Amino acid sequence: MPTAPQQVVKPNIMRRIPMNKFLSAFALTLLLINGSAFAAGGWDDSSSSRNADFTAAEAKIKAGDYPAAIISLKKVTKAEPKNADAYNYLGYSHRKLGRFDEALEYYQKALSIEPDHLGANEYLGELYLQTSQLEKAEKQLEILDGLCFFGCDEYRELKGKIAEYKSAGG
Repeated sequence: MPTAPQQVVKPNIMRRIPMNKFLSAFALTLLLINGSAFAAGGWDDSSSSRNADFTAAEAKIKAGDYPAAIISLKKVTKAEPKNADAYNYLGYSHRKLGRFDEALEYYQKALSIEPDHLGANEYLGELYLQTSQLEKAEKQLEILDGLCFFGCDEYRELKGKIAEYKSAGG
């Protein structure tokens, strides 16, 4: 009596893993692959975010070690003279040290490379507030308003700083 051929039963992995766990694992994989795009606080995934000096500078800025950050950032701009992010951070570091003239030069350099750089536009507005130039700060807010179609953190931050400045009698 002939026997029916036996089917080889292959486990279907999709049946063993609930769909929500599969999607979660897939999303996590995508984040890990593209993590550098998110790790930089919204900055693009350019070579700067992979540059060791740039990464070191970010850590130094977060720690408040602005002189050390400046040293690292100057190495970045030497290697990447068109790195708007590095010039923005140089402006930020100098501003935090009270070196407003240098900060202005670096923000202007960042914006000459990338006029739509949200961070540089915001921080330049903050510099203007620190140097009692409210009208120029408000101009930076207008620029951000034009760049941020549905609002963005940089716009909200500068708007809040301008409101604080005005309420303090500035």
